[in-house]
Amino acid sequence: MTFTKTSQKFGQWADSRANTVFGLGFPSEQQLSKFAEKFQEVKEAAKLARDRSQEKIETSSNHSQESGRETPSSTRASSVNGTDDEKASHGGSAEAQLKSENDKLKIALAQSSSNVKKWETELQTLRESNARLTTALQESAASIEHWKKQFSACKEENDQLRSKIEELEEQCNEINKEKERNAQLSRRLQELETELQDKELELEELRKQGEIIPQLMSECESVSQQLQDAENKNKDLEEKVRTLRTEVEESKHRQTNLKTELKNFLDVLDGKIDELHDFRQGLSKLGVDN
Repeated sequence: MTFTKTSQKFGQWADSRANTVFGLGFPSEQQLSKFAEKFQEVKEAAKLARDRSQEKIETSSNHSQESGRETPSSTRASSVNGTDDEKASHGGSAEAQLKSENDKLKIALAQSSSNVKKWETELQTLRESNARLTTALQESAASIEHWKKQFSACKEENDQLRSKIEELEEQCNEINKEKERNAQLSRRLQELETELQDKELELEELRKQGEIIPQLMSECESVSQQLQDAENKNKDLEEKVRTLRTEVEESKHRQTNLKTELKNFLDVLDGKIDELHDFRQGLSKLGVDN
């Protein structure tokens, strides 16, 4: 098997016997490089282990063959040149050597089979680990897509909320401006009401002063008629004031027209007060003359 880097953080290898391709993802390119190096080391170690096992098997088989070939010649030589005891001793040493070689071969085969089982177990473990990692990678990829969609939805909702907040801030600014205008109109209305109360007090004082001198009313019918006309006009003016006050309470947006009407009213009222003042002076003069 050969490990191949398919990208900066992902690598894969193929098992041709199992017809399977394995892949692993890593958080960084450095970890991927370390894994590739370890993979190559394990591969080389496995290759060396197989080579050594093969060499041991071949060496053992060669030794057994050489021992088998050497045994008949030695027996033949001993049978020709030696005694029966020598023959027995040479035959026993050959059998002992063959037995020891066979034991060594058995041990080497057992070690090689155990190594093979060990590597097969590790390979199976790696396959299972790779399957789990592949499943985890797929789940993480699906989770990433899900979170990407959630992030996009949250981003769109955040943009909508920001635009809504901006609209609400603009509306709040408009409301604050409207409150300031209403407060200014309320203060102006209070000032006008105070001025109207002052004028009403002045008119009340004028009425009291007119009631103090009823005897002059009979002598000054024309003046009385003028006073009556003035009172009627004052009543009309009071009615206008009430009308203006009602209009101010109903609609604060007519402030400009109200100012103009109030100004005209104040001019007329001042004129009437001047007339009443002149009329009073005239009455005083008439009292002095009488």
